[in-house]
Amino acid sequence: MPIQPYLFFNGRCEEAITFYRKALGAEVEMMMRYKESPEPMPPGTLPPGFDNKVMHATLRIGADGVVMASDGMGDTAPGFQGFSLSITATDAAHADRMFAALADGGQVRMPLAKTFWSPRFGMVADRFGVIWMVTMAP
Repeated sequence: MPIQPYLFFNGRCEEAITFYRKALGAEVEMMMRYKESPEPMPPGTLPPGFDNKVMHATLRIGADGVVMASDGMGDTAPGFQGFSLSITATDAAHADRMFAALADGGQVRMPLAKTFWSPRFGMVADRFGVIWMVTMAP
């Protein structure tokens, strides 16, 4: 049974989707805005102007990576704590490209380098605060 992370971007989901498409080659499998919901949201549930925000999106990253995302309902605090997303590169050049792309506008937590468990490993918080562990299979 796969476990899939679900990320809430507090109004920046579409920006995050665009970023992950460019940085990681993510493919949008599904995206629905609040205004497209088959059932309307109860009055007062969403902040003003949230009708065009992302209610739900599913992104495929690589052959079998799936991340779900949403803008939330305007009540989630920005920032991500207590977990990291791990992504495995096919080779050193791929690791370098992904790491550099994720670091653009973000913060390197551990530079990409050789470790005892991997030819390339590094940690970066992207511009949305999501922490990524980029690794290369030995």
